[in-house]
Amino acid sequence: MAEERERNYNSSGSEGGGGERRYFARPKTCQFCADKTITIDYKKADMLKRLVTDEGKIRPRRQTGTCAKHQRVLAGAIKQARQIALLPFTGARWEDMGR
Repeated sequence: MAEERERNYNSSGSEGGGGERRYFARPKTCQFCADKTITIDYKKADMLKRLVTDEGKIRPRRQTGTCAKHQRVLAGAIKQARQIALLPFTGARWEDMGR
């Protein structure tokens, strides 16, 4: 019985006749390492907004493709921009909140 189960599984581990394509993520390169002219600054709110989710969370490295060094600098810049109210702490905007 176990042998039949093993034969019915394809290489991706799911049962069935196959035909499913596996997703291969292309390797992402750090945009800050590739272009040395881009600097991470807490005053560049438009650039930092791209690296924050709608909920206000900092996007992880696997989504943005930044290297560990620049991700640490980026997190510090986002936190600094939040402190001086250039970026919101949460996804809710001031207009959306009731008075």
